[in-house]
This record gives sequence, structure tokens and C-alpha cells, in this order.
Amino acid sequence: MKKSYVRIAAAGALWGLLSLFFGVLSAAGLTSPQAVGVRTVCAAVVLWVWLLVRNPRALRLKRLSHLWYFVGTGMVSLAFFNSCYFICIERSTIGLAALLLYTAPVFVMLFSAVLFGEHLTRRKLVALVLTVLGCGLATGALTGGLSVAPNALAFGLASGIGYALYTIFGKFALRDYDSQTITAYTMLFASLGILPLAQPIDAARIVFSSPSMAVMAISGGVLCTVLPYLLYTKGLEQVDAGRASIIACIEPVVAALVGMAWFGEPLVWGRVAGMALVLLAIALLNLPVSSTAAPKVVKKQKTVP
Repeated sequence: MKKSYVRIAAAGALWGLLSLFFGVLSAAGLTSPQAVGVRTVCAAVVLWVWLLVRNPRALRLKRLSHLWYFVGTGMVSLAFFNSCYFICIERSTIGLAALLLYTAPVFVMLFSAVLFGEHLTRRKLVALVLTVLGCGLATGALTGGLSVAPNALAFGLASGIGYALYTIFGKFALRDYDSQTITAYTMLFASLGILPLAQPIDAARIVFSSPSMAVMAISGGVLCTVLPYLLYTKGLEQVDAGRASIIACIEPVVAALVGMAWFGEPLVWGRVAGMALVLLAIALLNLPVSSTAAPKVVKKQKTVP
């Protein structure tokens, strides 16, 4: 179980490093949808080639009808939430969009309670509140006096729902497939969903303009897409969906640290407090559950004949 927690936390940390690669790709002229498309397509190509060479059995489907799992994880989740996320950024701010994206654990817990019978324990609810507040502070959304337009709010919440759906569809897919199969088909269907929005010809021209740019695109696809989705999906095998979604929220903490260390963003109290709250929520979920008291054994009194 502890290994599964580590895998999920590692996945969140790798997702948090995305800003490093996005910064380089954006500076080269890629729009945000193009950068997401490049990352996803590179991830799909690398993973499919690797599996075709090393483990082709991982690409076999037990039933054609199981494709709905991957339409869910790839198109309904990844392609949908990325699209809504960037529309929210265009109509508001990055901080607000990030906060609304990280409402995902709320939706995961609600969906999981209905679909998988997961209990909404007091510890989970406390960790959930700490996570939402922490993400809001770490991203600056709760400290900037933001005013929210209704359409921005709608797209932001939709991105959170889409983000949550990866965990839900992933749980269903794990009944029949391992993390390699799920990740490979997820990236394939996510690419099909994102490419129409990414102007692929222009994006390819920029990516292949120099060897260093191509290396950055591939590195972002492998380190910040293939590996974290493999780790997260593997971790879902032994961790309930609600708990996993909260642990993965270490992502904005890492992203905030990268922003301060790499891009010179200022160290402000709100970010530090937000990071502390998210880490506190993760620590709370990892505390051992107190064992219930053993039932007392009542000895039968000997009856006197």
C-alpha cells in the first residue's frame, strides 16, 4: 500500500515539472493547446513503439467493447479537461483556472461514493478541505482578489470534472488491464481528441525546427506524461480513488516550487501556506488508521448443579 502512495505522489511531482517544458515550448512559439498536443502525441508514439518492441501483448484488447474505457480516459478526460482548462485561462487567470481544476478530488470522491461504494470518512473530508484551500493559496487564486465570470467558472469546473474522470474510468479499466495498456490507449485517444485543436502542421514545424526543440518535446512527453500516468494508474490498483486524487495534488506544490526556483517567481506567504496545507493533507491520509478495539470476551460463569 505504501508503495502505491509513493507512486501516486511521484506522478503528481512529475506532472508538476510540466512548466519547465511548457516554458521552453511556449517561448518557441507554441500555443497552449499546441503544447498539450505535442506532449500527448510524443507520449503516445514513444509508449506505443516501446510496447510494440518490448511487450506487444500489452496492446491486445480482451474485447473491442472495452475501448469505451480509453475513450473515457483519453477523450472524455484528458482531451476534454485540457480544452476546458485553457478556455478558462483565456477568460480568467491561470490562478483561478488552476484552483478550479483542482476541485477534481471533490468530484472523484462524489463519483467514487456512488460508483464504487467508497466511504466519505471524516479524515478524507478534512484532507479534501485542506487540499482545496492549499491549491487555492499555492496557485494565488485565493490571494489575488479575483472576480469570476460565469462562463470562466463553468469551464473551470468542467475542467475539474474532466480531470476527475481519469481516475474514475481508470478504476473501471483496471478490472481488465494493467497500467501499461491503460496508459498506451489513453494517450492514443487523447491525441485523437486534442489534435483537431492543436494545429498539428504548425506545431510540427516548430518542434522540428531544431534538434534541441525535438528533444525537449520528447522529454516532456516521456517524463511528464508517460511516466506519471503509468505510476498513477499503477497506484490506483491498491488505493481508493478519492485518496489517490488528493495525494496527486502534490502537483501544484511542485509547480509552485519550480516557478520560484527556475523562473524567479517571488516567495510569498500564500504559496508557502498553500504548499504546507497540501502536504498536511497528504500526511493526514498516510497516517495509520486506528484499529478498532477488540471485542471483549465475556467468560461464561460455571453453573452450580
